[in-house]
Amino acid sequence: MKKQDTNQVDTGRLQVVVNSATPIRPIPDAVVQISYTGTPGEILEELRTDANGQTPVLDLPTPPLEYSMIPSENQPYSEYTVRVNAPGFAPIDVSGSELLSGLLSVQPIRMAPVQPQLPFEDIVIPAHTLFGNYPEKIPEAEIKPTNETGEIVLSRVVIPEYVIVHDGAPSDSTAQDHYVRYRDYIKNVASSEIYATWPESTIRANVLAIMSFTLNRVYTEWYRNKGYDFTITSSTAFDHKWMRGRNIFDSISVIVDEIFTNYLSRPNVRQPILTQYCDGQRVSCPNWMQQWGSKTLGDQGYNAIQIIRNYYGQDMYINTAEEISGVPASWPGYDLDIGSSGAKVRQLQEQLNTIAEVYTAVPTVSVDGIYDEETKQAVSDFQSIFGLPSSGIVDYPTWYKIQEIYVGITRIAEL
Repeated sequence: MKKQDTNQVDTGRLQVVVNSATPIRPIPDAVVQISYTGTPGEILEELRTDANGQTPVLDLPTPPLEYSMIPSENQPYSEYTVRVNAPGFAPIDVSGSELLSGLLSVQPIRMAPVQPQLPFEDIVIPAHTLFGNYPEKIPEAEIKPTNETGEIVLSRVVIPEYVIVHDGAPSDSTAQDHYVRYRDYIKNVASSEIYATWPESTIRANVLAIMSFTLNRVYTEWYRNKGYDFTITSSTAFDHKWMRGRNIFDSISVIVDEIFTNYLSRPNVRQPILTQYCDGQRVSCPNWMQQWGSKTLGDQGYNAIQIIRNYYGQDMYINTAEEISGVPASWPGYDLDIGSSGAKVRQLQEQLNTIAEVYTAVPTVSVDGIYDEETKQAVSDFQSIFGLPSSGIVDYPTWYKIQEIYVGITRIAEL
C-alpha cells in the first residue's frame, strides 16, 4: 500500500482564488487559512484575498521532484487543507489540495450565500489517479457507430461551453450532476490524471487524448442515447477522473488554454477519436496511450503528435473544432496589438470595460476601436490577474480568457 512521504524537502507554490458561485464575482477580504491536511487544526498561514479574490502566492513544502518523475511507492505531492470564511457566505473547507515540487497550484473556491440548509461546505479531493486505487477503464470501440435507429449525432464538432459531469458510475442514480465549463473540466481531469511536473510535450499529448475522448462523448451524445441526462461521468471505469473542487496546476492550465479547440482524428472519420489510455504500470493497455510511457517519450524529446502516434498509430492527426459554443465572437485569427483597429478591437474594449466593473484592478478604456497604449495596459493588467503572460498583446489564449470572464460575469446566473 502506498504511503504519504514526510520528506518535504522541496517547495511548491499555492494561490487561492475565491469567487461567489452565482453569479461569478471575486470575493475580496475573505479569510483564507492553510494547514496540512493531516493536521488541519495547526494553521500554517492566514491570508486575505485582494480585490480580485486572490491571495498572495505562498511557498510551501513538497516532497522531492523525483517522486513524480518515475513510478514510486512514495506520494509525490503534499496535501493541504484550505479553509475560507467570508461574511454572508457559507464557510468552505477543501482538504487534499495537492502541491507538487516547483509548480504553481491554483485552488479555486466557489462560495454560496449562507443559507440554513448549507451552513458549511466540506470538499475532499481524493488521491491522484497515479497514486490512488481506481477501477480500470472498460475497453470501448474508439469510433462509435452513427447509423443506429434513433442515434443522435451532432452535424459537426463543437467545443461545448459546458459539460454535465455525473460524479459516479452511469448507473449510480445517487451521484450528483455538475455543470462544468469545458476548459475547467479538461484542466481538472488533466490535473487528476497526470503529474504536472512532466515534460510539456507529454502534457500536451495527454491533454489532447483527454479532449478528444471528451468530445467523442459530446459529439455522439453517448450517454443521452442511453437515456441519461449528462455528458460524461467521473468514473475511471467509463471515462476520466474528475474531482469536484480540486486544485489546478498552472503548467496544465496554460497548455489547455492554448489548445482547447483541438482533438484527434483519423482520415475519413468525422467524429473525434475515443482515445483511451492507462497508466502503463499497474495496468497494461496495448494500443492505448500509456501515461508513464508518454512521460518517458517526452523525456526522450518526442513532441506531442509523435507521442500520440507512437500509441495510436501513424494515421492519427490533430484537428480543430469549427465552432466554440457560448462565446460572443470568435478569435480574429491574428494577435491584437498597438496599431490594430476595427470591430474586434472595439468589442474587446467593451468587454474589458464590463470586466473592469467587477475586477477593479483592470482600468477602463476608451471604446474607439483603436488598440492604443491605454488598451494595451488594460490587457496587461487582465493577463496578470488571470495568470497569463503580461504582454499586453491579445493572443489566442488571452482572447478566449477575456470571452470566458466576460460571459461569466454578464450572466445573471450560472446554469
